[in-house]
Parts: sequence; C-alpha cells; structure tokens
Amino acid sequence: MTHSKKAIASARPMNIRKLMKSFTGLVNSEIDLGKESLKNMLTRSVAIAAATLFAACTPDPAPELNTLAETPATLTAAAAPELYGTLEPMASEAVYFVLTDRFVNGDTTNDQRTQGGKFPTFDQPTPGGPAGETDNVGYLGGDFRGLLNNARYIKDMGFGAVWITPIVDNPDEAFSGGKPAIWKGFFTDGGKTGYHGYWGVNFFELDEHLPSEDLNFKGLTTGLKQQGLKTVLDIVANHGSPSFSMPVDQPKFGEIYDANGTLIADHQNLPPDKLDPKNNLLHRFYTKKTELAELSDNDEDNPAVLEYFVSAYLQWIDQGADAFRVDTVRHMKNSFWHDFNARIRAKHPGFFMFGESYDYSAEKIAVHTLAENGAMSVLDFPLKAAIESAFGKPLELNKPKAGFNAIADALYLENGPYANPYELMSFYDNHDMARFSGSDTDFINAHNFLFTARGIPIIYYGSETGFMRGTAEHAGNRNYFGQANIDAATKSIIYQQLQRIAKVRSTNIALQRGLQLNLVMQHDQAAFLRVYQHAGQSQTALVLLNKGAVPLEYVLDVRVPGGTWKNAFDATAVEFRAGQTLTIPANGVQVYLRDQAVDSALATSLRGRMAH
Repeated sequence: MTHSKKAIASARPMNIRKLMKSFTGLVNSEIDLGKESLKNMLTRSVAIAAATLFAACTPDPAPELNTLAETPATLTAAAAPELYGTLEPMASEAVYFVLTDRFVNGDTTNDQRTQGGKFPTFDQPTPGGPAGETDNVGYLGGDFRGLLNNARYIKDMGFGAVWITPIVDNPDEAFSGGKPAIWKGFFTDGGKTGYHGYWGVNFFELDEHLPSEDLNFKGLTTGLKQQGLKTVLDIVANHGSPSFSMPVDQPKFGEIYDANGTLIADHQNLPPDKLDPKNNLLHRFYTKKTELAELSDNDEDNPAVLEYFVSAYLQWIDQGADAFRVDTVRHMKNSFWHDFNARIRAKHPGFFMFGESYDYSAEKIAVHTLAENGAMSVLDFPLKAAIESAFGKPLELNKPKAGFNAIADALYLENGPYANPYELMSFYDNHDMARFSGSDTDFINAHNFLFTARGIPIIYYGSETGFMRGTAEHAGNRNYFGQANIDAATKSIIYQQLQRIAKVRSTNIALQRGLQLNLVMQHDQAAFLRVYQHAGQSQTALVLLNKGAVPLEYVLDVRVPGGTWKNAFDATAVEFRAGQTLTIPANGVQVYLRDQAVDSALATSLRGRMAH
C-alpha cells in the first residue's frame, strides 16, 4: 500500500529514492547504499532481516485489542528502517496567512489616500451592511512595514512561514464596471479596488501601497528570515484585472505591462467574445472565455504567457520568496503548470508550491499533485470540510457535530489519490469563504488537531483570537486587524492554546513529517501515532485528542511501544505499561514523545504506508 494509487517520481528532488522492502533473504534486500561502506551495509542488512523474520513469526494483533504488548528489542538507529510521511522541508513550518492590506498599517505615507479621483481607492465601505457591522472594498493601509513590525508576534505563536497576498501592481482606481459590490455579494466587483492584490497589471512591479522608502520586497523577506520566518508568496497566472463592462475605459484595467513598463496586452474594455487575437497583437495574451466575473483570462496556450510569468516570478524568488501559493490553478491547463513548475525548479530545485483548486473532491484536486501535472501541493479542501463538520458550529439548529471518524475518511493516509497527503496544506477557513464559526473551545479543538495531524497547517490572520468569526466575504471576512488587536491577542484563550500546541509542533519532527497511524478516530476521541525515522534520527509521537465536554479514557493500544516516553508540554517522563489507562481531559490534547526507533512489528506495518 502507498500514499497514492500511482507511484510517482516527484519533480522535486527526494533525499531517498528507494525505500527498504520486507526481506525474504539477504540477496533480495534493496538498500540505497549512499555513502555506506560494504561492512556497514552488511551489518544493517542482517539486523533488518532478523527483525523482519521476527515480525513474520509474530501474529498480527487483533484490531480491537487495546492492551499494551511487551515491546521487542528496539533496532539501533543505524538498523532502523526509513519511515516518514515526507522529507519536504516546508512541512516543518506552520503557515500564518496574511491579507497584507488588512493586517497592520505600519507606514501611513504609502496609503495613497487621495488616489483614484472620482473612483477613490481608500476606505470604501461595502454598501448594504446592517447597523454595527462593517466591510470594506477599498485599501485600508496594511503594508510590508506593518507585517515586519509584527514578525516576532507571528514567530512567537509557533509559526515558521508567512503567506502574503500578491504584491504586484494593481489598478489605481476603483472598478467602475460589473455588478456593484454589495454586502455578502459574490462575484460583484463594481466599486471594488485591488487591495487584495489579485488584479495584477504589471507582474514585475510592486504595488505602491506595500513598500516603504526603506523597505522593498527583498528587505521584507530578509527581515522575516532574520526572525525565523519563510515567505510564501501568493502568485496569479490565470487572470489579470477586470477588463470590460466599464462605462468608459479606465487606465490599467484589462492591461498588462512588461518589466520595462511597456504595454503588451490590452482588453480595450471589450467583452471576451469581441477580442480579435488574430489581427490585434494586444489581444493575443487573452482567451475569448469569461470565467471569473469580468477578469481577463490569460491564454495558457500562448508561449508568451508562460515566458512572461516565469520571468516575473523568478524575479520575486531572487528577492527572497521561499515558496509559492498558486491562485486558481484549476482554471488553467495542467500542461501549463507542468511547464511553469519545471521552469521554476530548473533554476530553484525543490522549490515548494501549493495550488488553490477550489473544489471539495479529493480526486479532482489531487491531479495537481501528480508529477505529470506539475507536482505541486494543494490546499486541502476535503479536509477543510471535515474539520468544519467536526469542530465548527453546525449549520442546522440542534444538529450535533460530526465525530473524528468524519475526519479520518478525509485524511487519505493509504491508497488515496494524492501524490503525498503529508504535503497537503491543512486549513479550516481563508479569505475566499466564511471564517470559521464556533466557540473559543471549538477553535482550540480545531487547532489541537491541525497542529498534530498530517499536513502543513495554515491559520488565517486573526483566527488566533476568533476575529470576525463566521463572517463571509463582503461581510467582514477581510476586515482590518490592526496593531491594537495584535497587542491584545495574548490575552485570548484561543491564542494561548494555539501557541501551546504550535510550539510543540515546531520543535518535534514526528509531528511535522512523521507517518500517521490512526488508533482511534471516532466520536469525540482521537488517538494516533506519528512516526519519523530517517538518516539516523528517530522520533515517535502519541497524540490523544478529546473534543468533548467530559474527560475520556484511553487504554493504550497494542501498537503503542512500551517503556519511557516524555510529555511534550512539560518534558516529564512517563512510563507506559501493559493495560495502562490514560485520561484525556475535556477539550484537551496530550502529546507524548519517544526518541527511539519503533519495534520491528510496527515498522513492518508502517513500511507499506510510505510513498515509493
């Protein structure tokens, strides 16, 4: 059994290409020799062969058996088989997602408060909101300085990376076409600005609202790195800005400029079906399709489009971007992403990217993870739905939350459609949907799961305090957070408990990259192992979760190794013994660590779960 239905040779370099299989004899052993001497190889082979023989002679425990077995002698680090979910470096970093304009205004001199003339861009309240509630479709001043000033705040929560919205130049006026933006409106862009960054005009140039005189993008990424934070840059290739339906054509809308500031594409305020790419050079960048409101649709079959975006985004990598979040990947052909990713990785081997394919079907979004389609990770929408059902406020009155069994089905730990489920981006909300709706306790329980289970967790700015919980786009989802909220955040119980579990993940490789073996996933209780063994380093984590209002008991499963473990929160030693019962407090999490290789029986059962 493998992670995927297809064995994939990833486009990103892997540290190990061959994984050891069960031994039927020394002559049939498969070991990646690397730099090992023949003597070391033989010693290792005999040890593993003996361990495998022992496992083969030991009957498998009954699945329902819930008592602790005596643990066989542990393999030495040199003899321990390779067991891990992923070796991807980005998997070690939890990600804090910032919509830059809405985070903190650290420099008011770049606010451009008079920009736009009769189509002003600063502080434009969304029409139609109820009394006492706010939303805004204009710029509100968040910038690089505000982000960098609060890098320590983000790092201290336990995050290792910051995902920021697109930084490229957007139009300088509010859009006069389309349907007027209204409270809770969907695909209504009239009167809206490019505060979010997704309406690119010149993809080589910074939008003027973001940098300061002494802080450009390179300065930002350098400053974040000094605080221990990687930069995940949001990129767009599918579309540009709103491009038609304006009463009178507006500057920059529907236009694209190159690195020299030369106009290379212009929709000319024409609807897509009126474009004439055969006879008008400025139309050749676009298709004649209408997909997302009035946004221009870039032609992925035009080689010039690929060249443009490869060149533009290589520039931002050179200035410090560590990874890409790729917008609207399902709206472009897989062949485009294969070629784009290959070109990026030719210059920057192993460069990590994850795409947004807004679909709750695992089979549909998984295609982007395959090597032939570009080998990128994706935002895990199916798991998001399961998390919401298990932890969020039920949509129907008096309907109970789903149990952990609903989440188990969405993890796809074995025989799933993904190239590797351990590299997926786990989340419960973002800027394109309603924020997570639940009590403080619901947030805490969701975080306890996100930061211990497989995948790379993402938290949307403000969720550490329950900011604007339950609000949709154009109804408060993207409201301004601000320095005052950051300064008060540490008083929030959500923040305190998020920091507690995020710090544990940030310092323990098993929670970042280890294989996951579910022991119990039902009702309000979850128990699972995370196992990491690679290059002489071994760590196993036992995670116990209770999302219910009363304490629960857990009797140690036969697959849990006995002996001395360490409490991950206070470092106290704990002895696990046969028949031991552990009590999980209401709405609680317990994590125990063991820095030794697992026994041969457990290793054998886990080896089949690795991607080959």
